[in-house]
Amino acid sequence: MPVVHEHMSRDLLSVNPGEAITEVAQRMVERNLGAVLVHDGERLVGIMTERDLLKAVARGLPGDARVAQYMTADPETIAPDDTTQHAAVLMIHGGFRHLPVVERDGVVGILSIRDLMRITIEDSAPRGV
Repeated sequence: MPVVHEHMSRDLLSVNPGEAITEVAQRMVERNLGAVLVHDGERLVGIMTERDLLKAVARGLPGDARVAQYMTADPETIAPDDTTQHAAVLMIHGGFRHLPVVERDGVVGILSIRDLMRITIEDSAPRGV
């Protein structure tokens, strides 16, 4: 069974809760990221996803909006040695597509539904096609 640390992304973007949501969205676009981690100092306090941004816009995003107002607070996390199957179950039951990977209270990566799809395709698709 594949484990999370073999498939997670280590290319992380962290922001703080007081940052302007529009600036964070621009950085997400520049780096082609679907989610950023929100830290207060060293502590993970949230995650800002494309879905959070869409909800913010739908609610009439004010020009001075901050990440803390629209982020998903206290996100579910997973350990690097957990299985990708466990990660998939958490994502499906939780209704989210990004899962921070935490080891000893520090974020070491992020796993996305896209990462899980790559595993599925690698296991089921014929090679060379």
